[in-house]
Amino acid sequence: MVSGRAIISVKGIKTVMQIAVLLGVAGLLVYGAAGADYTDRQDVRDYMMELRREYGFNKLELEEVIGSARRRQDVLDLIARPAERTLEWWEYRRIFLREATIDQGLEFWAVNEAILERARDRFGVPAEYVVAIIGVETRWGRIVGRHRVLDALMTLAFDYVPRAEFFRRELTQFLLLAREEGKNPLDLKGSYAGAMGYGQFIPSSYRSYAVDFDGDGLRDIWSNESDAIGSVANYFERHGWKDDGPVVVKVDVASGQTSVVDAVANKGITLGHTVDQLQALGVSVGDLPGDAKAALFRMGLEQGHEYWLGLNNFHVIMRYNRSPLYALAVHQLGQAIKQRRVALTAAR
Repeated sequence: MVSGRAIISVKGIKTVMQIAVLLGVAGLLVYGAAGADYTDRQDVRDYMMELRREYGFNKLELEEVIGSARRRQDVLDLIARPAERTLEWWEYRRIFLREATIDQGLEFWAVNEAILERARDRFGVPAEYVVAIIGVETRWGRIVGRHRVLDALMTLAFDYVPRAEFFRRELTQFLLLAREEGKNPLDLKGSYAGAMGYGQFIPSSYRSYAVDFDGDGLRDIWSNESDAIGSVANYFERHGWKDDGPVVVKVDVASGQTSVVDAVANKGITLGHTVDQLQALGVSVGDLPGDAKAALFRMGLEQGHEYWLGLNNFHVIMRYNRSPLYALAVHQLGQAIKQRRVALTAAR
């Protein structure tokens, strides 16, 4: 932090870059000219003033960083039509439940078996769910995002009205992250929503849940598989994952009760009913505990639909991504990889 310290003229120092190095703010080193469009906007200048006042950012360094940001129309286009809102379950599922994807998940598990076992021991999260999350998010590091995070977050914070407040908070978290971790904010790339690394953590999640799982003093979710695995498992544990607890169960609905059941299905991530309450509405719940909190989801098939009962651990997955399509894809991919692994082990 360089709170209260101003950039001054120093003999022999020719650039803001060199001054920033001397002041120990490697995370805010910048490349590119100041004075880009965003720094001309009053709302952005007010925001920068707030950052300086609350977090001690240096005025000139902050202007260099923000001035290097570019508005990205492709980011605005992408956030307007996420796959979770436009696809039915059967379409969404086939994106992730492919033979090649399962094979890649098996390979990742094999390479990182010891790390996954250590994460299970420490955080209580089964390997198949950590593997599946990283697979759904980035194909195990193959697709980590092509957007410069600074550009994405600036665009969403100041040009995407529906969630501007949320993304402005994430932009602040990103700038703090860069300063704390010694990262150049112009170098970091991620998704169109500003998510980063193997597990696609948004900046606030990184600052809250990323861990140094190999003890090297860094929380590197970008290139260190150990830290990425530990961070995902820590996220799950911190959000209430119950070791060996049920996740989601496919259920049937009594004949003539579909309209009643549909009225309570797909109501967000909250576990708003008990198993007993849903059973009373006509949902066949098997031998699940009657007092267990649950939510019902109606999933569209190519022809017709099916019902799934999400329980505590399903809710935890939806804390990672609020879509039930996402959570069910993670569950099914994890189970498919686990079953393939067990079968291959038995065949040896």
